[in-house]
Amino acid sequence: MIGDFERENDCKVIYSLYSSNEEMYVKLNQGTESYDLACPSDYMIERMAGEGLLAELDMARIPNSKGIDGKFLDLPFDRGNRYSLPYMWGTLGILYDRETVTDPVDSWSILWNEKYAKKIGMYNSVRDSLVPPLKLLGYSVNTTDREELARAQRMLIDQKDLVLVYGEDNLKEMVSGGELDMALVYSGDYGWVAEDFPNLAYAVPREGSNIWFDNWVILESSEQKDLAHKFLDFLCREDIALKNAEYIGFASPLPRVVARLDEETRSDEAIYPAAEVIDNCEVYTDLGAFNQVLDRLWTEVKAAK
Repeated sequence: MIGDFERENDCKVIYSLYSSNEEMYVKLNQGTESYDLACPSDYMIERMAGEGLLAELDMARIPNSKGIDGKFLDLPFDRGNRYSLPYMWGTLGILYDRETVTDPVDSWSILWNEKYAKKIGMYNSVRDSLVPPLKLLGYSVNTTDREELARAQRMLIDQKDLVLVYGEDNLKEMVSGGELDMALVYSGDYGWVAEDFPNLAYAVPREGSNIWFDNWVILESSEQKDLAHKFLDFLCREDIALKNAEYIGFASPLPRVVARLDEETRSDEAIYPAAEVIDNCEVYTDLGAFNQVLDRLWTEVKAAK
């Protein structure tokens, strides 16, 4: 679809990938390359806006944004959508192989089940990997209570002997390829592999989880703000958004696009979860300077023996 945009607007798009919000943040702040647009998640949008890194959006230049479902607008990380435009959304949960996982996958505690030692994958992200222990302990995913975090950290260190890899986008391939029985992933990762691997399933544990939102932003430093607005409008165009949702398997915030998906996809609660699942999830908030505490916590987990 980038090719379509280039042809329609007589331009060249340079597209870079990153494996986590934190990696993207570092890349943008290195200053070695100039970016016009980025696609971060909720809490990172809040952080970047607070640091003056984002330009305010002109919705008059994004008319196709009118098709976005109102429930994805005006969320706590960007009130009034001054800086970000909804793109995709979903949950954090467990991708697993139904043929090798013989226990119910309805609790985060299965990630500590010794039966699956060295067949478990965790996400190489402190915010995401903290979700299972924090929710098992009954704490918020946004806690800054040091005692609560110390208990969660101890659980992650205790889990290390069971974990084969702290991965990223490769986790879904490792489960589908049989290297892992289960992994902590985003719901869209399930959507990516579900059609080709019917033995795989996805679950949001009963203790609750994170509901995430990936939104597009325009950087304040951009010298191509008009073209950047055209790109955002292009992504909200129904035909483009439909192709996008069908291909990558993540949930679209555009109701008319969802209505045009095949019935199997629309009714798959792993991708479009039921209201009670959503209500049991939390949105990440930016923890500001406390992120340094989490970074040290994660470094200690990874270094523990």
